[in-house]
Amino acid sequence: MSTSPLHRPATYEDIVALPRHVTGQIVDGELHVSPRPANPHASASSTLGMDIGSAFQRGRGGPGGWWIVDEPEIHLGRDVVVPDLAGWRKSRLAAIPPEPFFTLAPDWICEVLSPSTASFDRVKKMRVFAREAVGHAWLVDPAARTLEVYELSAGRWTLLGAHEGDEVVRAAPFGEIEIPLVDLWVG
Repeated sequence: MSTSPLHRPATYEDIVALPRHVTGQIVDGELHVSPRPANPHASASSTLGMDIGSAFQRGRGGPGGWWIVDEPEIHLGRDVVVPDLAGWRKSRLAAIPPEPFFTLAPDWICEVLSPSTASFDRVKKMRVFAREAVGHAWLVDPAARTLEVYELSAGRWTLLGAHEGDEVVRAAPFGEIEIPLVDLWVG
C-alpha cells in the first residue's frame, strides 16, 4: 500500500486517473493506492461473500433482508473507501443505487487483511467506519487464519470474538448461519 505524495488533498479525480490494476481510496485527504489482492485474499473474500450473500441477500438457508456487495466503492464525506465486502440492511437501502458508488454507510464491513493493507484497514479505515456508525466489522487474516468480529458501541469498536483455524463460527450480525472458517483458507 502506498500513500500518494500529493501536495494537496486528494480528490476523486485522482482515483479515476489511477491505472485499472490498482485500487485507490481517500482517507483524511490522502490517496492510498494498493494492488489488486493476492489469490488467498481474493479466495477468502469470495467464499465469505458467497456464504453470507446466499443466506442474507438471497434468503437461501438464512433470513434474507440484506444487500451483500464485493468491493463496493463508498463515498463518506470526503473519504472514499473500498472494503472487501459490505452489507446494507434492505430496510435502510431499499435498492442498489445506479451510480458506481454508494453514499450510505453500510451496516457491516469486512476487510480481508494482507501485509500491505493491514495497518491501513485496521487503523484509518476502521476510524472512518466508526465515525459513520457502521454497526459491525470483521477482519479476516488469511495468513494467520483468523477472524475478528467487532461491534460498534458508543462510537468505539468492541471485540466480540476472535476465531481461528477450523472453527465453525456464528458471528454478529450474521449469527443465524454457521461459517466454517476452514473454507476461507487456501492451501
